[in-house]
Amino acid sequence: MRYLPLLLLCAACAVQAQTPGQVVASGTVADEASKNAVLTRLREVYGADKVLDQITIGPVATPANWSTHVQKLITPGLKQVSRGQLKIDGTTVSVRGEVANEALRQRIASDFAGSLNPTYTVNNGLRVTANDQGVLDRTLANRIIEFESGQAVLTPSGKSILDEMSAAMLKMKGQKVEIIGHTDNVGLRTSNQNLSQARAEAVRNYLSGKGVPQDTLIASGQGPDRPVASNDTADGRARNRRIEFRMAQ
Repeated sequence: MRYLPLLLLCAACAVQAQTPGQVVASGTVADEASKNAVLTRLREVYGADKVLDQITIGPVATPANWSTHVQKLITPGLKQVSRGQLKIDGTTVSVRGEVANEALRQRIASDFAGSLNPTYTVNNGLRVTANDQGVLDRTLANRIIEFESGQAVLTPSGKSILDEMSAAMLKMKGQKVEIIGHTDNVGLRTSNQNLSQARAEAVRNYLSGKGVPQDTLIASGQGPDRPVASNDTADGRARNRRIEFRMAQ
């Protein structure tokens, strides 16, 4: 019997807690109850505002107790996976993405296997995050690089963090780094987009002034499109106004 796959796609999810992204659930399930069970569990783990529902209902076959097993796979442990994909194709479970270390890579797959019955097969496609990305993440340490309100002018605390980031980047021997600016959703989207770009460029210029080769730094602005928290609270908006550093692909 052939089963149609359910894909749970995580764009820069959780893994680095400071930059969790949207979770996209897609595929075909047999009935409304199965769909609701999966979506409810995803929303419990990631938050309702992070889950995009692209699941359809159709005449497909599913293994016995399928939705129960799927719910067991959607655990907070998945939030430690970035750029991830969880694919459930009948009794075959495949997980891909990046994790911080080898122990975590093995533990996630082991936890999956332990939560399922023996008819299921788990394919572990997780890989350990490149070391340089780990250096950037540990140096930033979930801190927010602050700017003057509504401006692309770094505050003293923002400069202090960038002094640490520049020291880390100087050890990377010319590796390219993308500097990504983000804003909250207050105001016009176009203005936020422009501000996020200007702030990313301000960070690039500051790091360049500290000796990091400017041709290794790529500045881009994402505006309000990739929030990490609810924009309904002051704390959430503050968390969304941030600078992210990513090793360029």
